[in-house]
Amino acid sequence: MTVLIKGGTVVNADRSFAADVLCVDGRIETVAQKLDAPKGAKVVDAGGRFVMPGGIDPHTHMQLPFMGTVASDDFYSGTAAGLAGGTTMIIDFVIPNPQQNIMEAYRQWREWAQKSVADYTFHVAITWWDETVAKDMETLVRDHGVNSFKHFMAYKGAIMADDEILVNSFSKALELGAIVTVHAENGELVYRLQQKIFDMGIRGPEGHPLSRPPEVEGEAANRAIRIAEVLGVPIYVVHVSSRQSLESITRARNEGQRVFGEVLAGHLLIDDSVYRNKDFESAAAHVMSPPFRPAEHQDALWRGLQSGNLQTTATDHCCFCAEQKAAGKEDFRLIPNGTAGIENRMEVLWHHGVNTGRMTMNEFVQVTSTNAAQIFNLFPRKGSISAGADADIVVWDPDRSKTISAKTHFQNIDFNIFEGMTVKGCASHTISRGKVVYADGKLDVERGAGRYVDRPPFASYYSALKRQAQLKKPSAVKR
Repeated sequence: MTVLIKGGTVVNADRSFAADVLCVDGRIETVAQKLDAPKGAKVVDAGGRFVMPGGIDPHTHMQLPFMGTVASDDFYSGTAAGLAGGTTMIIDFVIPNPQQNIMEAYRQWREWAQKSVADYTFHVAITWWDETVAKDMETLVRDHGVNSFKHFMAYKGAIMADDEILVNSFSKALELGAIVTVHAENGELVYRLQQKIFDMGIRGPEGHPLSRPPEVEGEAANRAIRIAEVLGVPIYVVHVSSRQSLESITRARNEGQRVFGEVLAGHLLIDDSVYRNKDFESAAAHVMSPPFRPAEHQDALWRGLQSGNLQTTATDHCCFCAEQKAAGKEDFRLIPNGTAGIENRMEVLWHHGVNTGRMTMNEFVQVTSTNAAQIFNLFPRKGSISAGADADIVVWDPDRSKTISAKTHFQNIDFNIFEGMTVKGCASHTISRGKVVYADGKLDVERGAGRYVDRPPFASYYSALKRQAQLKKPSAVKR
């Protein structure tokens, strides 16, 4: 298929310029002014609009089995909703059960993802440890294009990684040229606080943020960062929600450490008052971990994004409908953790970021696409409007307005955390692998059209082993 996007302004992370974009067979062939449409090409009029790299959401959980239920958005509906909002690629998570073979879990997630309508790849969580896990990490990096490993420092008694697992896994990731990522919450403290608050008679959703105060996030972030510092491995902290966690990241970056931070669109815009809503369904719909914080933390997160100490924006898209959330009606600890957002991430960030002067258009591209592509070794195949890149493109209309609502969104969930928010600036067209899949409010997607994308390690496996062997050799000392 051939698509020509005419008359727009190309906006990359580094610069903006007037140009047409010709896409042939799923790749960008030419970026230049006044291109003629080849015979049979589909022409997209981008006059007065911006042509940007498709969004990359580096943190989603499609079809996730969690807390006794399964996320309501699967890889088909979730990636379709992303395309409607301009997101053309996700990085989802393979999460093995404790003691489950890592490769078995990976194969299961690959099977589930075959229905995706947009490109995808995976982080793989390390939820337990023995030498078989180390071998599977090698296999994933060498043969399956995985270059990032996730560690949940929360969820005691389930998937929590203790310090021993962190040290073992971080060390192996360094050897393989992979980056480590962490969900930073002190799982022991959360467990004890949950019990204490429940015993006090607090049973509703308001107990959720009380059991996960900012301090438990800040402690865990700092601990993981310092472990990574000792071992020399790069680290990426997911869904940074608190000032304390951001301060740990900022301090480490100022000291020269390779640390990256991710912030969710929801954590930038929603405060903890949502948990005090007397309507259980509304309050429970916002239960996620880490929870939404008081407004002072939102201010800090925006400053972190503006300063470059937070590099990416994500959603932690993990949908559970009201019926599923009702499992915790008498006990906040049983409310499935997760909210949606993949469809609205880019438009709420544009409205509250670019339209308010908090960020430029180029910075918007950085934090919604390019930085994720660079951190996870997808660039310039993804995250760039340039010849040779994948034709994953969003045509952005800065004058188009909409009011966000669960009644009109494509996400498979009966609630929207941005319900009633009017935004100015939305996708008018989304192109995925060179095909127009969203145009003026209508989706045209093909089940299974999305492809798995390999991500090479940051240093070759064999080079890492060679360097390690050289370090072990006794050096010759002249006397």
